[in-house]
Amino acid sequence: MTKDNRQVVLASGNKGKLAEFQQLLEPLNIRMTPQSEFGIGTNFPEAEETGLTFIENAILKARYAAGISGFPVIADDSGLEVDYLNGEPGIYSARYAGSEASAADNNQKLLNRLQGVKSSERTARFHCVLVYLRHENDPTPIIAHGKWEGYIIEETLGDHGFGYDPLFLVPAEHRTAAELPSELKNRLSHRAQALQQLVGYLKEMKH
Repeated sequence: MTKDNRQVVLASGNKGKLAEFQQLLEPLNIRMTPQSEFGIGTNFPEAEETGLTFIENAILKARYAAGISGFPVIADDSGLEVDYLNGEPGIYSARYAGSEASAADNNQKLLNRLQGVKSSERTARFHCVLVYLRHENDPTPIIAHGKWEGYIIEETLGDHGFGYDPLFLVPAEHRTAAELPSELKNRLSHRAQALQQLVGYLKEMKH
C-alpha cells in the first residue's frame, strides 16, 4: 500500500487502543496498521519512553516508528492522574506496579495506595496526548490532548475497556468506564476527545 492510500502506523502494540483508533478514524478512510507489522517489538525493541511528560513520550514513540516504517505515524501517550496521589501514576500508568505488571496488578496497587481515602478525595482524570508525524523528521508534529474527569472507586466494576477502566467512575453516567458500551466510551473518553481534535486537523491537511 502506498502512502496515498492513507496508511498510518499506530505506535503501539495495545490491541484495545488499535480497535478504538480503527473505529474512530474509519470515516477518514485511514487504515491503521500496528507497529508490530514492521517488526517493532520483535525485530526491533520498542521505543524507550524516557520523557517526563505525555507529550515527550508520544513524540519519542512516533519518531521511532516513523523511522522504521517509513509511513506517517500516530502515537499516543496516555495515563491516569489521581489528585490525592499528586498525579500518580501519571506517565508510569502502564507500569505502575512494575515493568511486567498486568492491568490487574496496576489496579491493585492503586487501590492499596488509596485505601481509607474517602470518595470525595478520590478525584482523577485520564489524559491522552496524540502526536501525528508525517515522517521521521517532521519538524511540526500535530499534537492533540484530551482529558476525562472522574473518580476512583474502591473495587473493580465492568468487563469492557482495559487498564484502569474498571476503577474509573464516570460521574455523568454513574458507571465505570469498563461498564460503558464501546460506542458510548468512544464518544466520551480522553482518547475520543484527542482523536476528535486530531481528525479535525487531518481533514484540513493533505495526507
